[in-house]
Amino acid sequence: MKSPVEKNKQYVVKIIDQGYEGEGIAKIENFTIFVPSALLGETVQIQIVKVLSSHAFGKIVKIQEASSYRCEVDCATYKRCGGCNLRHMQYAETLKLKEHTVRNLVQKTLQTSITIKPVIGMSYPYYYRNKAQFPLGRDKEGKPIMGVYANRTHDIIPIQECKIQDQKAEKIAKAIYQYIVENNLSIYDEKTASGLFRHIMIRIGKKTNQIMCVFVVNQETIPQEEKMVQTLITNYPEITTIVKNINPQNTNVILGKENRCLYGKGYIEDYLDKYIFKISPLSFYQVNPVQTEELYKTAIEKAQLQPQDIVLDLYCGIGTIGIFAAEKVKQVYGIEIVKEAIEDAKENARRNNISNITFFAGDVEEILDSMLQEEGITPTVVIVDPPRKGLDKHTISILQQKMPRKIVYISCNPATLVRDLKKLEEQYSVQEIQPVDMFPFTSHVEVCALLELKNYQ
Repeated sequence: MKSPVEKNKQYVVKIIDQGYEGEGIAKIENFTIFVPSALLGETVQIQIVKVLSSHAFGKIVKIQEASSYRCEVDCATYKRCGGCNLRHMQYAETLKLKEHTVRNLVQKTLQTSITIKPVIGMSYPYYYRNKAQFPLGRDKEGKPIMGVYANRTHDIIPIQECKIQDQKAEKIAKAIYQYIVENNLSIYDEKTASGLFRHIMIRIGKKTNQIMCVFVVNQETIPQEEKMVQTLITNYPEITTIVKNINPQNTNVILGKENRCLYGKGYIEDYLDKYIFKISPLSFYQVNPVQTEELYKTAIEKAQLQPQDIVLDLYCGIGTIGIFAAEKVKQVYGIEIVKEAIEDAKENARRNNISNITFFAGDVEEILDSMLQEEGITPTVVIVDPPRKGLDKHTISILQQKMPRKIVYISCNPATLVRDLKKLEEQYSVQEIQPVDMFPFTSHVEVCALLELKNYQ
């Protein structure tokens, strides 16, 4: 079937729906066209940029009838960055869009009717991130540059003011960059895999106000390292630790495996609710602590944990949600592949005076079955917070065999969540799905689903 649209030609279309990444959806002769930054109800003049067999992509040339939900974008790099792809939409409407996204995925995939709660949003959705990562490089003219990657590229856009990054983090990162430039320190070149400074990472304890600076470098030695550190802490005494992360690999992975503390303890601390957590450079720690508290409280509340429960916390990171659960149950077991995170998890349990939690370092997919058999553990509640790819077939199979009475599934990817729920729905009924806006002004949404074993006695 021939497409009714042609590349580079212009058309006027009505936006009739929103896609999973916030893009507008239009139809021409029942042929689907995706239009980034277009809003539901708008009439837009577009230019077709790509045509495939089943759909096409267009870009806005002119907005003829704007949505009442469209707002002025308060970021100079918005269109190029892509980090906040919903910045053109009123915040309240972004929450409705995310609920719509989750609802559509559930209705298309699962057989039963499931309660989808309104998205839990933020009262102040700005400057919420506690971790900032800024790449360094050179522009087309060979001049040093620091900023953020342009959307779907490794082209660096200079930062001006990011509305979601912590302002202190941005200020300190700019100061570090300025020191590097003024002292002619070498900057990494991705094409040649040469040069010293690759990234600057800043982590902030939002409640403790502790600040960690991480220099990601290509080799062990930084010229006049002590002078650089001293200059930084003199100008910014609020910095509590500085770490050198060595990453000599020609890779897109930002952090290497080796850290060397140059100042302070090599880690920071922060609170979630009443619990204190140690955060190292390699630790997984949710970037929005305000919403993390909302997410974890929701998960624990929905689980209705009992004093005799045995809880299995898969992909436990530094032990955050397992620690939230521990005081309500008999025992918690956590599994995480990153060894450094497990060491932090053990330390976090000690810091919070929690003795009924045990952590295992290893790949969930590889050690879960043997751990359950060797330790003789029979979990009654399982909490999972997997990466975007979701649960693997083996882990799902073990859950189906062990059949805990409840599964709390936390997901950063609703698409893989509903895929996995589909596999589990023979044994489990999904009681409720609660989306949480962990990443305001982006199309991403965190989701917490509660599953209960059918015919549980």
